[in-house]
Amino acid sequence: MRNVFFAISASLAMFSVAACSPAGEQQAAGANPDCFRRSTDMVGGPFELMAADGRTLTQKDFAGRKALVFFGYTYCPDICPITLYNVGKAMQDVPADKQPATIFVSVDPARDTPETLAQYIRSNGFPQDITGLTGSEAQLTAATDAFKTSFGRGDDSESAGGYLVSHSSILYLMDENWKLQTFFMQDESAEAIASCLKALD
Repeated sequence: MRNVFFAISASLAMFSVAACSPAGEQQAAGANPDCFRRSTDMVGGPFELMAADGRTLTQKDFAGRKALVFFGYTYCPDICPITLYNVGKAMQDVPADKQPATIFVSVDPARDTPETLAQYIRSNGFPQDITGLTGSEAQLTAATDAFKTSFGRGDDSESAGGYLVSHSSILYLMDENWKLQTFFMQDESAEAIASCLKALD
């Protein structure tokens, strides 16, 4: 199993040298300056995955609109529901013309069937405009590779879920051309996410 920690660390090292906007623009926008320093065209390549309603989708289906992308799974005990709830809360403070779509990619294809995924993304507090995606191990590996991260199934346990799945905790914002515009870390609040989304062109 590939090591998620080192994959994410390598990604963050790369992000740290990404281009940023002038300081005056950052201050005027009222958002965390880091919001403007995380863009790169090296993250977010093509993918082909299955939607919760059975359709096969690619990144081209989201062209022309920004999208927040998060990798997780429905049995995730904390990071996934908290992140998706924060996105839903953030959207309440973002004007309609600035709201990106939300894409939740399950990296647990053994348990997350399209039907399970469809029910999960309708959970209370999650963004209204959310698309659930999953796929085969090969398809998911290709997608996570494109985002410079990885995933892996843990050992079986006696917990209700049976096993945990390691995955990225990063929330990626892709622009209209499917280039990484910024990203959010696990500890960033709904307010910080909203401020950044409103500030970015």
